[in-house]
Amino acid sequence: MGNRISKVYTRTGDNGTTGISGDIRLNKNDPLIQSIGEVDELNSDIGVIVAFSDDADINEQLQGIQHDLFNLGGMLSYPEFDGFTAARVDALESLIDRYNEELSPLKAFILPGGTQAAALAQKTRAVCRRVERCLVTLNQYYQDNDTSFDSVSEAQLTGASKYVNRLSDL
Repeated sequence: MGNRISKVYTRTGDNGTTGISGDIRLNKNDPLIQSIGEVDELNSDIGVIVAFSDDADINEQLQGIQHDLFNLGGMLSYPEFDGFTAARVDALESLIDRYNEELSPLKAFILPGGTQAAALAQKTRAVCRRVERCLVTLNQYYQDNDTSFDSVSEAQLTGASKYVNRLSDL
């Protein structure tokens, strides 16, 4: 376990900045911080699905995905952390294949709705697509500005983007 949080507020972000590893302070609207926040929102939305779902198998899979997203957020804020691996993309593809075998072929798009858990899953899919767009923006920002804060590599962002793309398919 890392640092223990002794109090919830620090006041260090009152000026519109936040900290990442290496004692780096970034504006809260920096593309890296935006990406971290989007991943956090996606993780929270998946938690809401779990709270409303009665399917133990799906909930177990979703909680594993939550751990992946937590690791992805960790990688973005602390790139030396290697808890997120691109091998997780293969695991998502296996899950997609497994669930897809049970379905008849789709002939049209599906309107979001149905059960409460299904509607929440559709909303979460849209958030997941936003996360993917945000990661693409972050990668483009790094390339355009020739900066990375000595942090997230292009390979890490590519792996993260692939993972999130597969997750939205799932």
